Amino acid sequence: MEKVINTPLAHLLGALLILLTPIFLQGVEGTIGVNYGTVADNLPPPIQVASFLRNSTIIRRVRLFDANPEILKAFARTGISVTVNVPNDLIPQLTELSFAQQWVETNVLPYVPATNIVRILVGNEVISTANKLLIGNLVPAMQTLQVALVEQSLDRHIHISTPHFLGILSNSTPPSTGKFRPGYDIHVLKPLLEFLRATNSPFMINPYPFFDSSDDTLDYALFRPNPGVFDEATRLTYTNMLDAQLDAVFSALKLLDFEDIDIVIAETGWPSKGDPGQAGVDTGSAEEYNRKLIQHVMSGIGTPLMPNRTFETYIFALFNEDLKPGPTCERNFGLFKPDMTPVYDIGILRPIVANAAANTDHSRTKSRAYLLMLLFVCLMCL
Repeated sequence: MEKVINTPLAHLLGALLILLTPIFLQGVEGTIGVNYGTVADNLPPPIQVASFLRNSTIIRRVRLFDANPEILKAFARTGISVTVNVPNDLIPQLTELSFAQQWVETNVLPYVPATNIVRILVGNEVISTANKLLIGNLVPAMQTLQVALVEQSLDRHIHISTPHFLGILSNSTPPSTGKFRPGYDIHVLKPLLEFLRATNSPFMINPYPFFDSSDDTLDYALFRPNPGVFDEATRLTYTNMLDAQLDAVFSALKLLDFEDIDIVIAETGWPSKGDPGQAGVDTGSAEEYNRKLIQHVMSGIGTPLMPNRTFETYIFALFNEDLKPGPTCERNFGLFKPDMTPVYDIGILRPIVANAAANTDHSRTKSRAYLLMLLFVCLMCL
């Protein structure tokens, strides 16, 4: 006969698991980040944003689209890892060492180590601009900026990369056939990948299943049950579009013998509002995608070609940005409204009880140790 556990001890065990949830969420803090865009005229002051993220959410990584001094000051002593961005139009100038040195002296040195700057991105989706001047200077700019960091002994803590649009792939379906566009693969991306390998930096991509989805593929894009997509070459089945996009990039890296380089998701998200006729553009779909995204990239399952791994991931975006041009959806990717109330809940807000925990790190550590010990005793008694 099956044993039914329905005792006061079992109830105590359940309560302990609830109390220990913040401990098990700590892994999420280190891997899930947000893109903090500021193309809006109604956002709260950066000091409020930094305090909100630190005290009210589990987010511990933030990517900026510039090196805004007010924002960098606001994140001082928060412990949140910050990624800053050099705009595309500065790339040609950044190839000059004196300019790179000045950029670091102006945008990095005044803020570290109080602000935990961990990465500098040179441009954004540069190859997709088709601007020969920018593309040709991308890798030299990254190399020169690296020299400037080395001179300040910052190169071990701050790494350099650049995010890419999936349009850098000439083929992505099925994922095993993923490869970079001819011309860019050898002349731009191979030197870029050599730089990333030498500096232990990740290859960063901006996959958006939303933009590739339709009525027919919505379930596939939103991690819902679906028939899946079978890759004949690998005999692997894909149950969601994000995995297929990631593995297409991995296949392209492998083709150039750079499969050892980590892949970071620099941007991904889903809008909560759009124009008429757009498939799955609503609050429910946005909540579903981002919640399942977090669960998936943190699960350790990985992808069919990259099993048993997690992915550092930055959700786009922290706020709705009312001044962004383009269709309605572009202004509605935010997780939060300007008053910092959630557009929808994806589980990144801290429970109130967590904020009322012990006042010092020492007391929190002791409390957690006692709880874990008590949990172990309860398990032994069941």
